[in-house]
Formats: sequence, structure tokens, C-alpha cells
Amino acid sequence: MGHGGDVIAELTTDHEEVAELFTDIEELPSGHPRRKNLVDRVTIELVRHSVAEEAYLYPAVREHVPSGGALADKELEEHAAAERTMKELEGCDADDPRFDGLVRQLMAEIREHVADEEANLFPRLRAACSAQTLHELGDKVRQAKKTAPTRPHPAAPDQPPANKLLAPGVGLVDRLRDMMSGRGKDT
Repeated sequence: MGHGGDVIAELTTDHEEVAELFTDIEELPSGHPRRKNLVDRVTIELVRHSVAEEAYLYPAVREHVPSGGALADKELEEHAAAERTMKELEGCDADDPRFDGLVRQLMAEIREHVADEEANLFPRLRAACSAQTLHELGDKVRQAKKTAPTRPHPAAPDQPPANKLLAPGVGLVDRLRDMMSGRGKDT
């Protein structure tokens, strides 16, 4: 899918891509080795997406949306839970007895998070920000995803300024590890 536009269009496109990957996973039988590859791809996309949201979306929500601090905190808690699940999945192969349950858990966490963002957070942000601000945020989110980590790091900071300072370096190391291992490549 094409990316571009304002921050809401950018993040909604990410949501759609992850939903498609979830469908691909669900269509394969339990234990199928390709399920692990697809989960790795989902993890890469979710981590990049989350890092960008934490760096730019949630600070904007805090700044522009009435009661945005509480809303951003709730979203960060949901990210943390999903990141812990992804970290557990990172150590599992498709035939691991825990794999299917963790995949179902991750899908449920992400589907609930996406539904809430799209029904609650995005409309409130659109109402509170100018089109120019939303487009500027979209550009920042796209840039952040280019250098973001690709693996879950539950202990990493999730709020500026620390997350903005550390994410590019961690992202570089993650991408090198992925390149060396072939992780996230469709086989």
C-alpha cells in the first residue's frame, strides 16, 4: 500500500497492512513454518509504527487534544503490553507450544488498540489540529519509521526526548541483525 498524507492516513495504512498480515497468519495451519516469518514481519511493522507514534503522535495528542495526557498514557500502556507479547514471540518457533496462544494474544491486543485509535484518538486529533499540523506529523512519522528499531525492546524509553535519541541507534543495530539473519524476509 502507498504511504503518504497526514499522520492519520499514514497510521491507518499501517493498521491495514498489519491486518492483512494477521489474515495471512490465520490462513496457515498451526505449526506451519511460514507463520513465524509472518509474525516476524508483523513485529517489524508494529515496532516501527509504535516507535513513530511514541515519538510524534502521542506528544501531539498531549499538546493538542483535551485530556490528551490520559489518552496518550493509555495508548502507551497498550503498546507496552503488545511489546511484551512480541518479545515472547521472538523466542518461539512456529511449532513451539506457546506460539499460537501468543499470536492470538498479540492479534487481540493490536486489534483492540487499532479499533480504539481509529474510533477515538484519530477523530479527536483531527478535530484539534490543523491540516498542516497533521501533514507535518505524517512527515515526521514516516521519517521516524525509517530509522526505528525492528525488534521489541520493552525496557526502552517510550517518551521524548530519550526515545527520539536512542531509537535510531537501536534501529540500526536491529536492521543489521535482520539483514544478517534474513529475519522479516518472505520465504
